[in-house]
Amino acid sequence: MIIRIMGEGQLQLDEKAVEELNLLDSKLEAAVEGSDEAAFGLALQALLDRARALGTALPPDAIEPSGLILPREGATIAEVRELLSDGGLIPG
Repeated sequence: MIIRIMGEGQLQLDEKAVEELNLLDSKLEAAVEGSDEAAFGLALQALLDRARALGTALPPDAIEPSGLILPREGATIAEVRELLSDGGLIPG
């Protein structure tokens, strides 16, 4: 699956990596729902760090359809709340 981190670029991830990221997505979603700023910051950073560690960056000039889009580093709860309105950042 190809994912995009807003403002950074695209990464190729295998399905096992997507499953792992889905667990981190659940923690991020819970922090957003609880308006817990501290937990939100940690969960967002963990999700982005893990996506970067598990993914392989696509060349900057490659533009592929993204299966999911992750918020940018430093995003606010309000920004992520909008992205979560469809039931989570990561399908499944």
